[in-house]
Amino acid sequence: MTTEAAPGPGPALSPELGPAASPIAAGSDWRGLTLRQQVARLLVVRASGHASDGQRRYPRWELPNADLRRHLQSGVGGVILLGGSAQELALRCRQLRAWAGQPLLLCADVEEGVGQRFEGASWLVPPLAIGRLQAPGPAEREAAPAAPPTGPRAAAEAPAAPSPNPEALAERYGRCTGRQARLLGLNWVLGPVCDVNNNPANPVINVRAWGEDPATASRLATAFLRGAQAEGVLCCTKHFPGHGDTSSDSHLELPLLRHSRERLEAVELPPFRAAIAAGVASVMTAHLLMEALDGARPATLSPAVLDGLLRRDLGFEGLIVTDALVMEAITAHHGPGEAALLAFTAGADLILMPADADAAIDALVAAIDSGAIPRQRLEASLLRRERALAAVAPAAGQPAASAAIDPAWGGRNGDPNGPLVSPAEASLARELVALSLETRGPAMGSTPSSPPAPLAAGPGLNLIRLDNSLACAFLPAMAPALVRPAGAGYQSCLIDSRSPSPWSGDPQAPLALERLPGGPVLLQLFVRGNPFRGSAGGEEPWPAVVSQLLATGRLAALAVYGSPYLWESLRPLLPAALPAAYSPGQMPLAQALLLDRLGLAAAALEGGFTD
Repeated sequence: MTTEAAPGPGPALSPELGPAASPIAAGSDWRGLTLRQQVARLLVVRASGHASDGQRRYPRWELPNADLRRHLQSGVGGVILLGGSAQELALRCRQLRAWAGQPLLLCADVEEGVGQRFEGASWLVPPLAIGRLQAPGPAEREAAPAAPPTGPRAAAEAPAAPSPNPEALAERYGRCTGRQARLLGLNWVLGPVCDVNNNPANPVINVRAWGEDPATASRLATAFLRGAQAEGVLCCTKHFPGHGDTSSDSHLELPLLRHSRERLEAVELPPFRAAIAAGVASVMTAHLLMEALDGARPATLSPAVLDGLLRRDLGFEGLIVTDALVMEAITAHHGPGEAALLAFTAGADLILMPADADAAIDALVAAIDSGAIPRQRLEASLLRRERALAAVAPAAGQPAASAAIDPAWGGRNGDPNGPLVSPAEASLARELVALSLETRGPAMGSTPSSPPAPLAAGPGLNLIRLDNSLACAFLPAMAPALVRPAGAGYQSCLIDSRSPSPWSGDPQAPLALERLPGGPVLLQLFVRGNPFRGSAGGEEPWPAVVSQLLATGRLAALAVYGSPYLWESLRPLLPAALPAAYSPGQMPLAQALLLDRLGLAAAALEGGFTD
């Protein structure tokens, strides 16, 4: 059993956050600013974690440095960051604060640990991996399979092994995320996801959720935020009032939910109520239409949802932030100024990623100048922002966290922060992968003392399915999923949205084997719901492919990374003699531990080398 490092020197938030009792953060007072500067404080713009404009991964949304600096010097109050290493992020946060000359809200979507977005920090399994440790899935409620599975549910049947405590794991997960975010200069973690993923076909929430039922999602999401906010960062529960049962992605279109208010009270709202009761600092809105609440406007733009349901009915007094206003669910229907104005009028405090920051500021200034929006409404949002910043401000005389660590992540002059990834956090990452790993057939761990069966001798084919091989953080050139099979004589072939079609058109034998190299096949499927993907992967004929490869005698082993729903659909097809394993994680650590179970030991050059 591992223990977590003691909380660092950052200011821990109380369970209730207590914003009204917080002192004003130095430099955050907005009362002497012009109206335009006050409005700008409420915008959060997108920037790359890389320092150079040429390194931006998403230049469509990430501002060039000249515009970013201009906005910050004009009063813009927040930045959301993505991309770069952990070291780069720390330097970038210092740079942004220097440009602004005032306290900023600096945030990132680090739902799966800071390393999910910034290389060098801890990348943890998706939250649903923990949520599924305590609940049997549909396959386990059916007849026993030909070969007993291993993993989180089978582990519970072994009397000698203690059952994992998902709530404790979720709190440790939050502490790890909050501590590393704070050390690198972030003060706002855009998590936890409080959506209940009760729709396996959900293309965008999926494994990002903490649970598939309201009780599990509530317990684990609040445990995460307790841990993270105890490390001195703000948390943000999302996507209110609930995005878990959608079958479309709001990054691409406007989802519609026709559930009754009674159903929302029973399923979608409980995790948000629990997070609010636990003192979450902020709530992010969802770009979806819920007919029972407002049949005309999506939640982000709806006074009935934000001012009515969230503020009045649920009693939330913290910051309300929109989801990114550049998403198609909004931009397909509203211009940047109109969208910002509608969101603010509905009750949002912070405007995240407007399609045009200047247009958003112009629209809000004009509405306040004309009296369409009362000045008191603006001041209420500024006061909430001020209190949130004060809750995570460094103590008097202490520098911002990212200024207190040196490039080697060791403490300066004995600073107790220590390394970025503590030994306890490294242990946690490995523990979570091991606990959520499932195996079948003659793979190591199928029985308590069974060694891994060797993979069929090559030459063979390492067939990998992924979304996009050109922008794939979990599959660098020396990833275990590539180099370990290569060491066993298996040639890699990647299938993604840009590759030539691998499909034959025959539903009984969908894989065009004649287009692929011969020999035994190691099939590795990286499938999960992700923003912009548009589906959860269920439309692809992998069950038929597995049956086809079994019928031709070519399937040597199966590895599934990401979607538990895909794994559950394939598992009944697998013969007892076939090595197979599943991990909810897709990162290199998950690949390494899974392939260990399939008998593929670490390769000599795993992890890469300098050319």
